[in-house]
Amino acid sequence: MNIRKVAIVHEWFAVVAGAEQVVRQMLDVFPQADVFFIVAKPDTVERAEFLRGRKVTTSFIQKLPGSGDSYRRYLPLMPMAVEQWDLSEYDIVISSAHAVSKGVLTGPDQLHISYVHSPMRYAWDLQHQYLRESGLTKGLKSMLARWMLHKLRIWDYRTAAGVDHFVANSRFISRRIKKVYGRDAIVIYPPVDVSTFEICTAKDDFYLVASRLVPYKRVDLVVEAFSAMSDKRLVVIGDGPEMSKIKKLAGSNIEILGYQQLPELKRYMQSARAFVFAAEEDFGIAPVEAQACGTPVIAYGKGGSRETVVDTSDERRRTGIWFGEQTIDSIIDAVIRFEQLPGGISPAVCRAHAEKFSAARFRDELRSYVDACWAQFNASRDLESIVGARAVRAFYYESDSRVGEMALEPR
Repeated sequence: MNIRKVAIVHEWFAVVAGAEQVVRQMLDVFPQADVFFIVAKPDTVERAEFLRGRKVTTSFIQKLPGSGDSYRRYLPLMPMAVEQWDLSEYDIVISSAHAVSKGVLTGPDQLHISYVHSPMRYAWDLQHQYLRESGLTKGLKSMLARWMLHKLRIWDYRTAAGVDHFVANSRFISRRIKKVYGRDAIVIYPPVDVSTFEICTAKDDFYLVASRLVPYKRVDLVVEAFSAMSDKRLVVIGDGPEMSKIKKLAGSNIEILGYQQLPELKRYMQSARAFVFAAEEDFGIAPVEAQACGTPVIAYGKGGSRETVVDTSDERRRTGIWFGEQTIDSIIDAVIRFEQLPGGISPAVCRAHAEKFSAARFRDELRSYVDACWAQFNASRDLESIVGARAVRAFYYESDSRVGEMALEPR
């Protein structure tokens, strides 16, 4: 592939979570690429070994007060920030987008591929949920927030025209891209480091939740459901703004451990009877990590869980159970159904399914797709050159003939 230069654009680099792991694998595919972040926390960049020695560019927001920890408050300025980067020297621009990065400016001789984790959920279909959770349902602040989100939607839709090819991280997000932008998107599932999570066939008698304790993860529902099932043990790993609420809801059969380092998290994932996941996620990495440990998953059957967890009567493929509603009763019912499954769920089947989402698979699929898009892009430019030259010749030939005819016409 004859590429002179590649740019990879991501919104903010504050923690190394799922979206940042996608950037990491993109850089493995394109090791000479330059990286652009709207905001990057210096200590996070320093700890990210895959960024060492690379050219990393940030936006003007990086220099604004409080941008390190409170960068989200500058969301209204972010569309302008990504438009200020001059990317004209790059042949291929790959945006890793869950907010505004796909809005970078590119020209007709540049290929722009956008890997979309999700269109801005808070600006589109989840706007009303976002406003409720933020306490912005009434008053002047609510009006300002709604006006800002309205303007953001207009910008977001317009900038979709500057993307040559969309890639979605799940079929769920592919449908959302079609709904929001009216564009088709192929699916390349994000990379999961399944090699770090080794299979364990020996299971203890407890269930596990491992998640950031934020409202949309619905850990509160899982805790309330298990508080009502006092004969079943639940372990909760994670931290966040809902910690105090979770502690108040927890019964004596629930152990809340807070944040845990990876070795301890992995030990619990390997030994849990099942991993419980109540969020509606675009993809959801944690359930795949659990399955890599040979641990089945009890998940809310909407969003990415429909693709990462297999709920079927076929024991050779089954890796978990879906529940239909984000309610306490629905979770309780799913746990009961899980415990009554004839034949149970095989750790080996869970592991084999998780390996379909490996980092190596992601790199291979991304490399092949970008190669194909680049070849098509160059072929279309070559064709335009040939057709354009023929059109010019035809124009002059027809013009010359017409001049001759005009000269013979009587005055």
